[in-house]
Amino acid sequence: MNIVLIGYRGVGKSTIGKQLAGRMGMNFVDTDELIMQRAGKTIREIFQQGGEALFRDLESAVVDDLAETDNAVIAAGGGVVLRKSNIEKLQANGRIVWLQAPAEVLWERIRADTLTAANRPNLTSAGGLEEILRLLQIRAPLYAAAADIALDVANMHPDQIVRYLAEMA
Repeated sequence: MNIVLIGYRGVGKSTIGKQLAGRMGMNFVDTDELIMQRAGKTIREIFQQGGEALFRDLESAVVDDLAETDNAVIAAGGGVVLRKSNIEKLQANGRIVWLQAPAEVLWERIRADTLTAANRPNLTSAGGLEEILRLLQIRAPLYAAAADIALDVANMHPDQIVRYLAEMA
């Protein structure tokens, strides 16, 4: 059985996932990292060269492979929910946890992370907080439908989140 972390960029899926995997004695997998490794490019470069469609195809291929994985904490990319087949495959052997935070909190975290800006493109022409608000409007119902557990992490320390999720597992 896997634990799959979903949610918008900047919510802490990778940070929490690594710590949770360590605490639970599980493997940690980050879908975005696997995509970049396989493509030999950053997410920004993938988007520039093939657009979002190429990125989503690469993401789905990674999800296909992860469907065969067991005993892992998986940090899924923020848009993994855009393809229902991805969620169905992740649910088959995983408990889905939606980490959530208000758009303003996400924007502050994203702005503070210089690697995010260097490696990840804007997904709309708006960029910034406006982009987050727009995409959350689309994605929040998909996250909610996919999740076994929803957890607002805006005011929680990573250690608290990990402890909570470890107890729930």
